[in-house]
Amino acid sequence: MRILVTGTRGQVATALAECAQRRSHLELLALGRPALDLERHDEAEAVMIAARPDLIVNAAAYTAVDRAESEPAHAFAINRDGAATVAKAAARLAVPLIHLSTDYVFDGTKPVPYVETDPPNPLSVYGRSKHDGEQAVMAAHPSSIILRTSWVFSPFGTNFLKTMLRLGAERENLRIVSDQTGNPTSAIDLAETILNLAPQLSANPAAANGVYHLTNAGSTNWYGFAEAIFNASARHGSRRPRLEAISSTDYPTPARRPANSRLDTSAFTSRFGITPGRWENAVEETIARLTIAN
Repeated sequence: MRILVTGTRGQVATALAECAQRRSHLELLALGRPALDLERHDEAEAVMIAARPDLIVNAAAYTAVDRAESEPAHAFAINRDGAATVAKAAARLAVPLIHLSTDYVFDGTKPVPYVETDPPNPLSVYGRSKHDGEQAVMAAHPSSIILRTSWVFSPFGTNFLKTMLRLGAERENLRIVSDQTGNPTSAIDLAETILNLAPQLSANPAAANGVYHLTNAGSTNWYGFAEAIFNASARHGSRRPRLEAISSTDYPTPARRPANSRLDTSAFTSRFGITPGRWENAVEETIARLTIAN
């Protein structure tokens, strides 16, 4: 089975490439700039069609949430128009598409975890561009699965976990927002789940249809996430800084973020028979790997 992944430098794309190496029955081709530029629509579509994949995973995205507020055209060019280009290529190839989206399509006012049928109401340019991307994907290629995920971390790239470790090594005290809740999610766990899902979709392309939520199990706030990170790193001998819980009003950002972005993953588990692991376990595994690497 040949899987084409759009993007090469993002956390999920990197994790997919790594995890695929352990699966002899899969051939994974990851394409990013300059070979695949989703802002050059006709060229990008031609490149994907020439690759002749059995399934496409669109992991390419503009993810700079705060910078998007001052670069809306760029965010929409990739997250909406680029996503549509990927979907059009998948439609021409008549292959399933897995498109990654985000918890930021919701406004965070719901007091319990969001389900797939809840109406989106994004607060930020990034959230609006990803929501528009979802709609563009389904319009261009209904044989698509949209996977909304959240708070992604990994040993790769830049993310909250790695930022906390860096700041914890530099500072005695850290102030962490405690009034935003969500589901921390391992890019490696996401990648493994996507690769487990791929053969199901290849055997039954009709199963690729709809929006699902996919995160690690369990939820917390940013302060609790930071606590778990430093508790795990302390077990490997790292110094633990003092943490102070603050409200989001004490840490203003250009982009508004949902106070509650917890996602209910029960529909995904019911449909595909795959149960996500706990986020705390994934944090422990990531910290252990980073410790060994250093």
